[in-house]
Amino acid sequence: MTAIAAPVRRTMHVEHCMGTVFTIDVRDHGDWSEPIAQAIAFLHHIDGVLSTFRADSDISRINRGELTVDRADPLVAEVLDRSVEMQRATDGWFSPLWDGRLDPTGLVKGWAVEQVCHMLRLQGSSNHAVNGGGDVQLAGEAGAGQPWRVGIADPFQPGHTIATIAGRDFAVATSGTAERGRHIRNPFTGTVADSLTAVTVVGRSLTAADCYATAAVAMGGAAAEWLERLPGHEALIVANDRTLAETTNFARLW
Repeated sequence: MTAIAAPVRRTMHVEHCMGTVFTIDVRDHGDWSEPIAQAIAFLHHIDGVLSTFRADSDISRINRGELTVDRADPLVAEVLDRSVEMQRATDGWFSPLWDGRLDPTGLVKGWAVEQVCHMLRLQGSSNHAVNGGGDVQLAGEAGAGQPWRVGIADPFQPGHTIATIAGRDFAVATSGTAERGRHIRNPFTGTVADSLTAVTVVGRSLTAADCYATAAVAMGGAAAEWLERLPGHEALIVANDRTLAETTNFARLW
């Protein structure tokens, strides 16, 4: 007798926030409408507190001298502390400062996605994917015995992929030119980073993977060697001439 696999239970929500699109995809049984609603409310709260594009955010008010970090929403100190950790971990290639102003933008999206995943786990979800603007944190499985599969977009051909990663409990972050052009700057010189087209980093934490991908784009030609030495992470680099470079275990680890 042939066993018939049970259909995958799926609850999905798409939300526009932080100038991008977030997708929450839960693959567990039950009603997930309330946990997802709480997660969406939290994302909008993060945007209201940490956005550098909103004049009324805590970060904007701090940069104007109207508010101090210790009097701001506690999320500000939490994100700034994490940003400093990533600055140290990247030897300064990731920075929460720009032109002398606080700008944790490079960390906030990945950190927000990871926070939503943590909220879902606390509510009992073991299998879910949270995507923020193409950067994704995955928990458990896509279905019974089925790994999650993430396609890495080709920055030169919209709608095409250059690689697919499959696995459980991992995160994928890409930094580069595909969505916003050359927006990443060398934090030491202030010049636009133009040596690489895209860097994708795979690891367990989206916060770290996102910051490492940004730092790698900023450092340009030194990125490949630096990423090869990065413990617990693998990476794919797309050069300006469309050639690809992978860390040693990129194709095998996930």
